[in-house]
Amino acid sequence: MEGLTKLENAVLEMLVDGKAETFQILRGQYLAARVVKRHMTGVGFWTYFSIPDEVASLPGNPSFRFGDVDGNIDGLQNGAGFLLQVKDGYIYMLEGYSFDEPWPEDTNTFQLYYEGGLQRDEGEVIKSFSPG
Repeated sequence: MEGLTKLENAVLEMLVDGKAETFQILRGQYLAARVVKRHMTGVGFWTYFSIPDEVASLPGNPSFRFGDVDGNIDGLQNGAGFLLQVKDGYIYMLEGYSFDEPWPEDTNTFQLYYEGGLQRDEGEVIKSFSPG
């Protein structure tokens, strides 16, 4: 399987950026991750990962998802959103989705931003790290 696309790489860089321990562990997983499957949905994608056994998991092996990164992608009038799913303490799947329009074939021209603006409020994101 091929590696991450330019868009996936940029989104993941932003999603795991932060000083909190949770972000640092997720960043280590992202850097070691291998793409095992990518599914195009027509309105986005699901990219699944495999993480080597020697890479640390999050304490307590929680499962949750979060996504505070949105983007403008050439070919999408209404932009895109992204979610990172963590399963049993490891990053598992990155989802990218449009807002009710076809996903473009070429996603190499984009601008990404945090939902709240240029910088993330880490406290708000960490609060969203609870299951559910």
